[in-house]
Amino acid sequence: MDNFIVSARKYRPITFDSVVGQQHITSTLKNAIHNSQLAQAFLFCGPRGVGKTTCARILAKTINCEKINEQVEACGTCESCKSFQNGNSFSIHELDAASNNSVDDIRSLIEQVRIPPQAGKYKIYIIDEVHMLSQAAFNAFLKTLEEPPSYAIFILATTEKHKILPTILSRCQIFDFNRIKVEDMAAHLASIADKEQVAFESDGLHIIAQKADGGLRDALSMFDQIVSFSNKNISYQAVIDNLNILDYDYYFQLMDNIASENAAQALLTFDKVLNNGFDGGHFISGLATHIRNLLVSKEPSTLKLLEVSDNIKRKYLEQSQALSSGLLLSALNIANQCEINYKNSKNQRLQVELALLKMCHIAAAILLNKQGSFVSSASPEEKKKLPEQLINKPVSFTPSALSSAPTAVAPATVASRTQEARFSTASSSNSSSEESVTVPLKKGWGKVTSSVQVPNLNTIFEDKSEEESDEPDLVQGNEFREVTLNAFLSKWNVFADSLKQTSRITLYTIMTANMPRLNGTVIEIDVENGVQMDELKLGKIDILNFLRVELNNFALDIKGVQVEMTRSRKPYTSQEKYQAMLSKNPALETLRKAFNLGLS
Repeated sequence: MDNFIVSARKYRPITFDSVVGQQHITSTLKNAIHNSQLAQAFLFCGPRGVGKTTCARILAKTINCEKINEQVEACGTCESCKSFQNGNSFSIHELDAASNNSVDDIRSLIEQVRIPPQAGKYKIYIIDEVHMLSQAAFNAFLKTLEEPPSYAIFILATTEKHKILPTILSRCQIFDFNRIKVEDMAAHLASIADKEQVAFESDGLHIIAQKADGGLRDALSMFDQIVSFSNKNISYQAVIDNLNILDYDYYFQLMDNIASENAAQALLTFDKVLNNGFDGGHFISGLATHIRNLLVSKEPSTLKLLEVSDNIKRKYLEQSQALSSGLLLSALNIANQCEINYKNSKNQRLQVELALLKMCHIAAAILLNKQGSFVSSASPEEKKKLPEQLINKPVSFTPSALSSAPTAVAPATVASRTQEARFSTASSSNSSSEESVTVPLKKGWGKVTSSVQVPNLNTIFEDKSEEESDEPDLVQGNEFREVTLNAFLSKWNVFADSLKQTSRITLYTIMTANMPRLNGTVIEIDVENGVQMDELKLGKIDILNFLRVELNNFALDIKGVQVEMTRSRKPYTSQEKYQAMLSKNPALETLRKAFNLGLS
């Protein structure tokens, strides 16, 4: 145990080529050394654990190496390299600015800079956490940093560049380090696991890399922890148990419940998540991310945006093809609204459960809307074959039924289902007239398992079928109907009357004071001033949500037109009242001057 060294130190890079995920910086530094174009000061900035101090040490060692190889790497065998590796180099100095941040510390550093190097070509100073220097220390350091001796090079490292004075920044070559990609980090962890003879699953290493949030040092710390926890067998289950991470399977199972409208099982899944110690806010945030990943997986070309292992990508690809875009968009909108309201809610669990219940009823809402659209667009011959209750009681659907945002039903999804219903009607035209047209609803798409055959991730899906290519025409016919002026004015007045009943008098006045004009799909309404314009903008969403559904045209829009008032308005201020009286009797001004009167 006394000889144990953590992986972050044991496998710390010692050459430029061994640095992970910072090729843009290492290539620049190698070229600068090869061309002898070294600056007098470098500033390495970026998040924690991405290799700033490591690159500073490699740069310092390579600069003073006596036998630099063809790849511009330090040899590691010369006296300069050996002394640096043993920690007794007289030419390379490291200073921790977090604990040496006073003016006296900087003055002592300046005194050391005046002494030429005893060995090697350069005297190099690595100042870590440089943003911790005091204001006075920065000012004392300015002159030396701007005009150091020819043999002195400063390498500054910081995680908070914004705290450094602009005068310091202007004297340095600045290198911004990136967060290390999940794929690069997982590959590096796999190589270390092979060297340490640790069994691993690629899914488990990907989870560690995602949890590290771009910091390789954090990933190596978690790697050591899980190696001890799992007795050198890093499995996916061991990682999520040790790091307390919500398993992907929860979300895959939940989306299956939502698709099959199994609200009871969805609530039980959420209860299981809470019983395992996870926060509801973290759960709903993860669900939104999961739905986002499903939408991204709709096209194989965007699968590279998912920072997960290939096995998980296959699961995303499989489930995304089983769910419609309309359902996913509606569920994502509901999850987003729940996440916004979660922190301010007194009953936070109810917020999440209500969101899950809404999601489980999206498919039913799509079916209701499809039935209403089919009945309204059916020909007289088709209507004769429909059930009487479907014709006499057509079902309408409003976007506010599930969410405050009008994204509950995607037009493409509605058109696709309407098309299926028409095909069903056409195929039954030869049967008896007593047969009714049924509109089936697919109840679930089966659970997602890794054993199901999935197409190759590198292949692109085939072109859409002829049935899908006809969808825009159906949408145009069902969701963007022509609006007559009489129908528009009727619905306009109905909504205005509802505003009066709810005491929204200002918006009611705007809608009724002037006659609206219908210019195609744009509704123009005159407003008299900026106040009315702002009120119209606030009420625009409510008006459109009502009119678009009632008139069955989702292209309608409202435009306010501000007009100049030509009629004279009544005097309001004392000055205006006096001017009005003066226009009728000019002698009033003579009287005011004679008695030296003022306006109150």
